[in-house]
Amino acid sequence: MNNDTNYYKKLLVWQKSMDLVEETYRLIKFLPSDERFALADQMRRSAVSIVSNIAEGAGRKTKNDFIQFLSIARGSKYELETQFLVCIRLNYFNEKQAGLALQLCSEIGKMLNALIKSLSVS
Repeated sequence: MNNDTNYYKKLLVWQKSMDLVEETYRLIKFLPSDERFALADQMRRSAVSIVSNIAEGAGRKTKNDFIQFLSIARGSKYELETQFLVCIRLNYFNEKQAGLALQLCSEIGKMLNALIKSLSVS
């Protein structure tokens, strides 16, 4: 879609998604040991899926392909956000501890929606 091989790195949504990956890995350390492989692994995969799908979509040849990968990233964002809420409900960490992660999820969701919309109308 864009011939610049570093195009995706310039996208603010990709940059914020990288921040979310870091924050996810930080929060996973609060999980009890019996969740380190199940829930923690799923959270890592969800977080990495967001940023990876943004990058992969940006590297595709067509706008429709990019939109499809952004939609997958958006689904992974919802999945990760839900996993944070599960952790809060199970008292693995509290809302204050998860505040930055939840804020990033919200921002990334809005950015993905806006980017999908702008690509769909152009």
